[in-house]
Amino acid sequence: MANRQKDEEREYRIMMEAVVDAYCPEEQAMGWYCYLQDRIAFPFKARCIRERSISPLRKGEEVIAESMASEDDCMHEMFVMVKWKGRSMGLPLAQLEPISADEDTIEAVDDWRYWVDRGYEL
Repeated sequence: MANRQKDEEREYRIMMEAVVDAYCPEEQAMGWYCYLQDRIAFPFKARCIRERSISPLRKGEEVIAESMASEDDCMHEMFVMVKWKGRSMGLPLAQLEPISADEDTIEAVDDWRYWVDRGYEL
């Protein structure tokens, strides 16, 4: 179920830049991975905007996103490597909102959150 209003401009950008020529879930995952890798300027400061059972973060906690997780870890969902309480770990990108980042990073992360919020899957 879609938790976000449809945004035609964002849909077009995602279809033409992130998942263009992707014909199966694996190709979509690699398309998203490359799109995010190319557009996100690491490191950036982010805030947790939603709690997840697979993550130790609570809403409002802040982290430093340092890089994309490995391609293998991103075949079904996009993860970023973060510094948190002195440790490095992978967290779901959809859980985070950039709070200190450039415009391309903010847009790319929001594109991924939009994809997830609309109920699209890899």
